[in-house]
Amino acid sequence: MDDLERRIAQARGDEPADLVLRGGRVFDLITGTMMTGDVAICGDRIAGVGAYDGRQVIDVAGLTLVPGFIDTHLHVESSLVTPHEFDRCVTPRGVTTAICDPHEIANVIGLDGIRWFQKASECLLMDLRVQLSSCVPSTEMETSGARIEAGDLAQVMGHPSNIGLAEFMNYPGVIQRDPAAMAKLRLFAGGHVDGHCPQLTGHDLSAYVAAGIRTEHEATTAEEALEKLRKGMRVLIREGSVSKDLVALQPVLTDVTAPYMCLCTDDRNPLDIAEHGHLDHMIRELIRRGSPALAVYRAASLSAAEAFGLKDRGLIAPGLRADMVALDSLESCRAQLVLAGGRIVDEAAFAARPPLAPVGRASVKAPRVTAQDFRCAGNRSETAVIGIIEGKIITGHLSHDIAPQDGDKRPDPARDLMRIAVIERHGRNGNIATGFVQGFGMKRGAIASTVCHDHHNIVAVGANYDDMALAANRLSEIEGGFVVAEGGVILAELALPVAGLMSLEPFEAVRDLLVPLRDSAASLGVILEEPFLQMAFLALPVIPALKITDRGMIDVTRFEIIPG
Repeated sequence: MDDLERRIAQARGDEPADLVLRGGRVFDLITGTMMTGDVAICGDRIAGVGAYDGRQVIDVAGLTLVPGFIDTHLHVESSLVTPHEFDRCVTPRGVTTAICDPHEIANVIGLDGIRWFQKASECLLMDLRVQLSSCVPSTEMETSGARIEAGDLAQVMGHPSNIGLAEFMNYPGVIQRDPAAMAKLRLFAGGHVDGHCPQLTGHDLSAYVAAGIRTEHEATTAEEALEKLRKGMRVLIREGSVSKDLVALQPVLTDVTAPYMCLCTDDRNPLDIAEHGHLDHMIRELIRRGSPALAVYRAASLSAAEAFGLKDRGLIAPGLRADMVALDSLESCRAQLVLAGGRIVDEAAFAARPPLAPVGRASVKAPRVTAQDFRCAGNRSETAVIGIIEGKIITGHLSHDIAPQDGDKRPDPARDLMRIAVIERHGRNGNIATGFVQGFGMKRGAIASTVCHDHHNIVAVGANYDDMALAANRLSEIEGGFVVAEGGVILAELALPVAGLMSLEPFEAVRDLLVPLRDSAASLGVILEEPFLQMAFLALPVIPALKITDRGMIDVTRFEIIPG
């Protein structure tokens, strides 16, 4: 008997199911009611819900069964661990499907990074769906380690993990009909294309949606989300380590809108996951703030599956993937048992996965810098300053009077005006650009990182040029990562040798190392809860309003480099 016949036989009760979950309640996302009965599983599929015998029976009495959660947009690299460790970190929390965009590693090592993620998807307990990165680099105003055009994407299409084209960040390129953007959209015509269009509205938004782009995770206000919903987009509520939009968008999530809304984390690190959670945290918080449980669990699974064309999951129903989470309650959303494709998620299952060799080693090829490289020349006192908005990746475009002294505009801790610098690290041109940022609260020292969206050059923020140079140079020695320096001493560091983005350590070790990093940054006066990822987004020139790359300060509203 083949798999199809076995599934039918087990669903009918003609033979015992491979596995039965007995004694729990099933939350039906169609009617919103609770069903009682066994859940029968045949291989990786659900056979039925009712009275069943099984070769293996697990007692789930007192628990509520819901479909496995689907994170509809994330970058595994931002978890700072490899896909294998990301799987260990979040699958036990109920995330059985993750739709990732590997454009972080693709910006460093190109197609090899995408292929590495595709291979990883074949090894994991969770179903990792690997979208193909649309914008490498994100714009022409930065230097990345690779360039991917439509012809390159054609080489990696067809892998089973792929759904379509990942977030199209170059929204000006879409609405202005840039030839390279058009070629990528035509390549994926009729398929799924993820969106990324912060604060886009009116006719420009209509033009973007008319290109066939159907999902969007950059809405930061209820008004923005509603306009995008009304124009046919599926809106993904995002709650990452820096981008925190749940509170603003929660009122939009109702039983009426839930079929068109999903949940995503985008960028979330192991420390936040350990302290607060992943999608489970979002579910708890949305319900706590008043969203109906039915709407929330639909957004977390069924609506997500339908938005991305994953017709084989999202419900606990016959014939669908056996992705399930047994919870103590809908409100607490604490997983007591997780099944991913019919497999029980536990340490034995994780240990049985085939290993995957790392890629992108020795990718930090930055020039050695000195304090002199961070001087900021200029004759005019009026100075553009990046204004941090904590919990957002959008920034303010501020202006402050900073008088030159001996040919240099110096950091001013009293006014919270810090030097920010981006150093090209891919060995392309050795560019170094400097500017000012406000919002760190830093009084002394420096922090630096190779996690610098999306080009992933070195970014450093500091009150002291010598410490900035020390931190930046240390990153080359440890193959990338995070560094905190003060007074000529390295206070804390985390090595990320996989493309300068991911650790080779278990997620628990990375989580534990993030604590002294955060504490060391705070010892410099830094007031941000997540200073390193917040710093990383200051270099992303597709998010309004003012950013910096290795080419200089970027006016994102005008999509142009500000003259020095």
